[in-house]
Amino acid sequence: MKVRVKKEGKVKEFKLISSWEDVTLEKWIKLIAFQDGTKSKEAEETIAALSDIPKKLIKELSLQDVVVIMNQLTELQQKQDSSLKRIIEIDGKEYGFHPNLDDITLGEFADLEHYIGSGHEHSLPEIMAILYRPVTEKKNDVYTIEAYDGNIIIRAEEMKKMSAEQVQNALRFFFALGRELLQTLPSFLTQKLKETMTLLQPKVSQKSGGTLE
Repeated sequence: MKVRVKKEGKVKEFKLISSWEDVTLEKWIKLIAFQDGTKSKEAEETIAALSDIPKKLIKELSLQDVVVIMNQLTELQQKQDSSLKRIIEIDGKEYGFHPNLDDITLGEFADLEHYIGSGHEHSLPEIMAILYRPVTEKKNDVYTIEAYDGNIIIRAEEMKKMSAEQVQNALRFFFALGRELLQTLPSFLTQKLKETMTLLQPKVSQKSGGTLE
């Protein structure tokens, strides 16, 4: 998408993102952070991040023009594809969304709980690194991903290259199913505790996570 800015009698053309898919997770995190500031600062940083208009020129735009640009960006976000991308590609490598959240492990859930509890908007790369892992095998619509080992530091950096659209859809899907998981969690933990105690019992007996135109 292009916008034309008129300054000092001259018209210059600048690029604005054409799809919400153009916004990376890394860029989206920065935009979220500016929502805690003033509305003027949020608008300035949003336009700067999602267009190639120089910051100096952004500050000289009329409020009416700023509103027009912000409305265009809002429309793009509202038009985004809301379907979950089960397999995404980053730098030529495929990552698959957890194939079956009903089979999520205690380790995965504990780490998700930790990152979500610490303020999920600041931990989105880590959350995505838990939900998306390298595809190890794929046939038609069926695929398997690497087992979870808790080592997500490098993968979290890769996840910053995901599109904000993909992240929002993944979160929407996870939280929808998460409500069901939370309902069964108490009985799940009880069963795991019983299994752990059974395994430990023998050992215990022996020893007693400008202007537009």
